[in-house]
Amino acid sequence: MNLPVQRVALLVTCLGDALFPDVGVATVKLLRRLGISVDFPPAQTCCGQPHFNSGYHDDARQMARHTLQTFARAPVIVAPSGSCAAMIKVEYPQLFLGDRIWHPRAVEMANRTFELSQFLVHVLGVEDVGAVYRGKVTYHMACHLRGLGLSNEPERLLSQVRGLEYIPLERADECCGFGGSFSVRYPGISGAMVCDKVAFIEKSGADTVTATDAGCLMNIAGRLRRQGSPIRVRHLAEILASDEG
Repeated sequence: MNLPVQRVALLVTCLGDALFPDVGVATVKLLRRLGISVDFPPAQTCCGQPHFNSGYHDDARQMARHTLQTFARAPVIVAPSGSCAAMIKVEYPQLFLGDRIWHPRAVEMANRTFELSQFLVHVLGVEDVGAVYRGKVTYHMACHLRGLGLSNEPERLLSQVRGLEYIPLERADECCGFGGSFSVRYPGISGAMVCDKVAFIEKSGADTVTATDAGCLMNIAGRLRRQGSPIRVRHLAEILASDEG
């Protein structure tokens, strides 16, 4: 696409706001390095995905309307999260099917919302973002990237980071077991899935694991910590924003 975008609005996400503030800071740093001005609509809150995934669609619509109004003036919206971007791009239009007022607004917002790696590769047309990160890095593919039609965009970005040795992860595209409310409803299954994921991460020999979604990173980091593993967990934005290694 390679569009001349000069200003975006940051959708920081709930987990980013509450548990991973450094991811929001890194996203802003990265975008500014690329010459993009970043706005932060202060009224933003949850996009409604937890409600939607749990079957509370009326509540999800209420939160979606708030998000649509909050970002109404943003020319482009960037989210360092495939799951939140997918909620807006894929589920918002479905939530408002048949609504003559809100459905067009949902479609319009979907068209100007992008997950971070999607924005860099497909909108800006950039893969080398000037990053430096010294370490052996492996990558877990978050499930919602598939819903966005994405495949290897994060890996393409990582391949251009100076000082980084990329190590492919066995069964990288398998779910880590978080799945939002899935991990609460089915803790036994979720726990077994993250154990499998962490076993592959440790087998890779990497000293850092990265992903595009805070939920995945929270789940994986928790398991690594409980096992006493020294492997670092970093969001893709943090690696791409790094310039000192």
